[in-house]
Amino acid sequence: MIRIPKVITEVVQNDLCIGCGLCVYKCPEKALTMNWNEYGFWVPELTGNCDTKGECIEVCPFNPKPPKEVETENELAQLFLGGASNLNEKTGRYNKFYAGYSKEFRLTSSSGGVTSYILTKLLEKRIVDCIFSIKESETPGVYYEYAISFTRDELLKASKTRYFPVTLGNVLPKISEIQGKVAIVGVACFIKAIRLAQYKNPALKEKIPFLAGIICGGLKSRFYTEYLSEKAGAGKQFRNPQYRIKNIDSTAGDYSFGCYDVETRQKKTIRMKTAGDMWGTGLFKAHACDFCEDVTTELADISMGDAWINPYHQDGRGTNLVVTRSELAENLVSEGIAKGELVLEEMDSDRFILSQKGAYNHKHNGLPYRIKRTEAQNMLTPVKRFGNKKVPPDFKVVQFLRMKIRKKSLEEWRKNPKAEIFDRKMNKYLILLKLATAVYHYKKLIMRKFSKILK
Repeated sequence: MIRIPKVITEVVQNDLCIGCGLCVYKCPEKALTMNWNEYGFWVPELTGNCDTKGECIEVCPFNPKPPKEVETENELAQLFLGGASNLNEKTGRYNKFYAGYSKEFRLTSSSGGVTSYILTKLLEKRIVDCIFSIKESETPGVYYEYAISFTRDELLKASKTRYFPVTLGNVLPKISEIQGKVAIVGVACFIKAIRLAQYKNPALKEKIPFLAGIICGGLKSRFYTEYLSEKAGAGKQFRNPQYRIKNIDSTAGDYSFGCYDVETRQKKTIRMKTAGDMWGTGLFKAHACDFCEDVTTELADISMGDAWINPYHQDGRGTNLVVTRSELAENLVSEGIAKGELVLEEMDSDRFILSQKGAYNHKHNGLPYRIKRTEAQNMLTPVKRFGNKKVPPDFKVVQFLRMKIRKKSLEEWRKNPKAEIFDRKMNKYLILLKLATAVYHYKKLIMRKFSKILK
């Protein structure tokens, strides 16, 4: 049984913990350790004496009762990225939007390689002395974890997308021992937690002068990796899972999962298209992700993701979307373009938002229903900016089924981690979701046609 500190009980018991581990860093008594819960996510465990001063809750990105001055991403962006030249309700503060790739790192990265390019430049220019990013772990069963890179070679071992739960709780407590400055790579909730820590301790802004954001579709349980490895034909003992194996002769979305089967000493792979929809369904997703409305990792100096829009989507080599928000980030990108090291074209905000249409529809338009349904179950939810929109009845059905599938997928795999049984148990819910989604999209299409006629 995991013991939870009293001050963050509401976060963990309401299933709002995302496992970022900033509470471990902030605990003045060093009484917290990150451990796995029964559903394959990192959560804080009380392993020492807690004086309940509450410093741990101050840095929680899903704190249900935050102070007004840092209540949402809007307030934090004003504090840390107020110099950005543009502001859009959906994307947050920004300087420019781009789409493109790094000539050097494109083929060795999951997408366009811009993340690797920016991080290597931070080290080469001595803007930072090390980088906290995700690498393969030597701990059995923990396939990936945050690690510290001081050199280019160390860094480039981490140039792939990892859909495996990680925590900053294993590296951030070491930051005071590091001589020099640090850059950190993270998804939206992790970046928000770091900004909250910098707000409480301004010295951290100087210590951590650059945050690189990864545009995220939702954090997956470790069950996701176990499920895919079995679907690929690997046994229980496997290592080196790879989540985005490119097919450069196909489209960007036609990638595979692969891992090394220890028993047979063979690499096992499965095309993700044959595994089903892992993202639009909510399978194996964290509950806290249902309350994330940050599509673009709004609080990072630079954010990077996949360009899920034509013509970029048609290129199996991969293409990044890039958002710059600080002067430093814009300078790095502009210099890379001028030197011919980055091949990027500027986008307007409408086209950028279109490229993330599915994410906005789920994270913004479906959010009010998820909040109301969760609160009706007497569970707490965080303060949100897009929580008051009207949700059409047919879209409520879609949201209800996604929430059902998210929860049931974790429960079913925990009870019986067998892919064949899991697929059979989940099939009827996935069929219902597919039908409900088709009805929703069909009604939207009809309404658009009527609108054109009425014009």
